[in-house]
Amino acid sequence: MITIDLPSTASTPAESFDSLSKPGLTRFLARARAAVGLDGQVEVLLSSDAELKRLNRAFRGKNKATDVLSFPTPPEIAQEHAGDLAISLDTAARQAAAFGHTMQDEVRILLLHGLLHLHGEDHETDQGQMAAREAQLRLQLKLPVNLIERVTQPKAQPKAKPKPKPKPKSRAKP
Repeated sequence: MITIDLPSTASTPAESFDSLSKPGLTRFLARARAAVGLDGQVEVLLSSDAELKRLNRAFRGKNKATDVLSFPTPPEIAQEHAGDLAISLDTAARQAAAFGHTMQDEVRILLLHGLLHLHGEDHETDQGQMAAREAQLRLQLKLPVNLIERVTQPKAQPKAKPKPKPKPKSRAKP
């Protein structure tokens, strides 16, 4: 189930969230969950930076907002309930704008990333296995740029305009 708790912050305009379709995100979540190989259900909270900061502080001891948090369940119940995800819509809106795709695509990217964490993968400790798997699944699920790739690789800089050639100095006639 997906719960959408729209942020009431002035920093993220309400129209940023207009493209979010709960039924569409629910269908994507089911497809992505199957592609990742998670059997149990996943609860998703789409909320604000303030809420993600609160959760991050309470569960990870980090006093800052983040884009996605994953909360896996114990293996004994993982067949029924794989875990919970929390996604900041404020951060998702900024990232979508920065990377030039829709808010809905950004939320889908974050859903996939969180599902991989629920599946036990961790880009902070592996040797690139999660990044490779996420890239493969991103292609399969028709998603834009991979979250791990864009965090670890510098963003492409616009090409610099060539400097105009200096005009030759004219010689004054004697």
